[in-house]
Amino acid sequence: MNTWVQALLRPEPVAVMVLLILIGSLIQGVRRGASGSAKHLFFFIWQAVSVVLSLLLAGRAAERLSPLVRDWLLSRNIQVPKHELSTFKQIWYTIVTSLRDFDLLRFGLIFLITYTIFRYLLGWLQPLFGLFYDSVLRISENRRSVGDKLLSGTASRATGAMIGALLGAGRAFVVIAILFVYVSMLPSGPLTESIRSSAFYAKTASELLSPVAGDVLTRGPVFTDAVAAEFRRVLQRKYEVIDSAVPANIEQAAIKVTKKARTDEEKARALYDWVGTRIAYDWDKANNYEDNGVWKEQTPAETFNTHKGVCIDVARLYAVMARSVGLEVRVVTGLGATGKGDYGPHAWNEVRLADQGGGWIPLDATWASSGNWFNPSGFSSTHLRET
Repeated sequence: MNTWVQALLRPEPVAVMVLLILIGSLIQGVRRGASGSAKHLFFFIWQAVSVVLSLLLAGRAAERLSPLVRDWLLSRNIQVPKHELSTFKQIWYTIVTSLRDFDLLRFGLIFLITYTIFRYLLGWLQPLFGLFYDSVLRISENRRSVGDKLLSGTASRATGAMIGALLGAGRAFVVIAILFVYVSMLPSGPLTESIRSSAFYAKTASELLSPVAGDVLTRGPVFTDAVAAEFRRVLQRKYEVIDSAVPANIEQAAIKVTKKARTDEEKARALYDWVGTRIAYDWDKANNYEDNGVWKEQTPAETFNTHKGVCIDVARLYAVMARSVGLEVRVVTGLGATGKGDYGPHAWNEVRLADQGGGWIPLDATWASSGNWFNPSGFSSTHLRET
């Protein structure tokens, strides 16, 4: 017990925050007295129970409903129209097709919706519990003698102080638990090192939270990476929806470039050569983003007309041209070798060779000027795909 007190009294942010919560709850307990403090403690416990119950029910509901929603969306045979879409329709098709195809996104959305519903429904029960509590309290007060009531002032405040301290301990534990989840899920996040350096946090996390959490939150970084990857897939889907309408001049150019090609691989190679030799890398755009954080979004039509773009622009243009001649293609995001021993954000393409067994081959038209990056051996060593 002494080690807990010593850790709490150290002048560091987490301990100070917990100490303020305890002192504030203690003062509230004295002011409210025994009955008021007990009532707040009762509802604090009820809120905690309702949150846990809602989480459990939402998890079960999402597990059951996710495959049903997927199957229903698949049965609708939703196809993105090939004509130009309004902003609202772009958002609509991005959301609907992403929910259909991306399991983690679908599960997460259903989980959030069902959790909100369960919390709302359980919230309707709170007034009933309040009436029950008040009736029990009135019965107990009626049974007290006049002498007890005369002595109740000081005793009530003392009891309220103890209940307030207990309530403060519960509130502090919730705060520490939130910090524990934050540190586990975002080990490199802001203030993480400061939180870890707290002796009180370290003791609470190691002795109370880690045994309860087990290995669930040790997978936090993995889960965070999975969420980030899913988010990037949604962004990629957004580009696919936006780029579904191919301008006539780009379609005509793609047809002209591939008119002598007979196989899917020959078509993919012809487009790779054409895009790779005609689109210059836009260093001004890249530097403006790296130095000033200013990003200029541009469409494949702008890349086609200006003959300039960064890797994502080149990849999107290649994808639009490839689709216009019947190739199945996707934009891939990940990390590309910089030539300085490290990697940086990058984008490239993969094309499916339907007439050669249906396999996918990688290509990088952005790097075409530096060598052969059309399905070369060792492509995966310089291009790290996000999974």
